[in-house]
Amino acid sequence: MRYKVTFVVGLALGYVLGTAAGRERYEQLKRSARAVAQNPAVRNAVETAGHTGRDVAGKAFVAVGDRVEHAMPNGFGHRLRSLRERGDGRDDEWGTSNT
Repeated sequence: MRYKVTFVVGLALGYVLGTAAGRERYEQLKRSARAVAQNPAVRNAVETAGHTGRDVAGKAFVAVGDRVEHAMPNGFGHRLRSLRERGDGRDDEWGTSNT
């Protein structure tokens, strides 16, 4: 699915950059993209995908950290353990919010 989305975005970008339709068509595409992005169903899907991605990344971090921690230098292993002990990863420091 990711490759399909990437292809469609690339196709749209190529069309916008290479088209001879001019500014009017660009503005029309921009309005359409904004309407899709503001659709509540799309916003919910994006939010769900973000939460799922964070959960999977957190689980992968723990799984990989458990397996490779003993093979890393002491300083790095210590840092890995301290990151894991901070919490469940739900409260990140990236400034994300649902507002």
